[in-house]
Amino acid sequence: MSDIFETLAFYLSYPFVQYALIVGVLIALCSSLLGVTLVLKRLSFIGDGLSHVAFGAIAISAVLNLSNDMLLVLPVTVICAVLLLRSGQNAKIRGDAAIAMLSVGALAIGYLVMNLFSTSTNLSGDVCGTLFGSTSILTLTTAEVRLCVVLSLLVVAAFVLFYNRLFAVTFDESFARASGTNTEACNLGIAVVIAVIIVLAMNLVGSLLISALVIFPALSAMRLCHSFLHVTICSAVFSVVCTLLGLLLSILGGTPVGATIVTVDLCAFLLACLVGRFVAAG
Repeated sequence: MSDIFETLAFYLSYPFVQYALIVGVLIALCSSLLGVTLVLKRLSFIGDGLSHVAFGAIAISAVLNLSNDMLLVLPVTVICAVLLLRSGQNAKIRGDAAIAMLSVGALAIGYLVMNLFSTSTNLSGDVCGTLFGSTSILTLTTAEVRLCVVLSLLVVAAFVLFYNRLFAVTFDESFARASGTNTEACNLGIAVVIAVIIVLAMNLVGSLLISALVIFPALSAMRLCHSFLHVTICSAVFSVVCTLLGLLLSILGGTPVGATIVTVDLCAFLLACLVGRFVAAG
């Protein structure tokens, strides 16, 4: 056991590991805050659709040799989030169909662009790393960490500031609209914030696993708590603890970061289910 702590202390002395832990915690916190709302509004897969859009944007930025792909990925993902919301309200294209169209289309275009124009000698490695997460979380620069901190603080501030409106829109959108709440603006804000979270999480778990980062903590918290506030707080705790544990296990074992974090989230969900049943039976 002492050897494990010594190894951890050795790794934690490096700035790049510290950066990874800071960014991982912030991303986990932001993901969990809106995860409860997305699950209750049955929009769990909006993260999946937007993550595939981000993959397509990353592919295009790689072909264009952009030094900072965030300049392209973030605006494109936000715009698609807005379009997804609009198309989801269209009677001819329901929300789930719009997400499926956007998800599959963006994924196909991104992979096609990378195959046709990429100059990389390890295309399969680049694609796999983008889809499932890679070691890029351990190669973050100071500027990227600062950007993540700023965006994360904005997400948390927006959640706290508009908590009451978010609560109303989540549980009864019709009543919220009747009481004077601008539900369209609220839904638009949710879509934009989720787009920001998706872009931030790309380096951590990859585009295919982002939905798990958003959904699992919320589902775990719902097995133990019953009020919206308590579920949100519990979800944040689950998300942060599981992400930290997943990052540390990944560093110690040399396993893929994204897959390790999601596996820990899955184990936490199963544990929460067992505890919830035990408490209900008692």
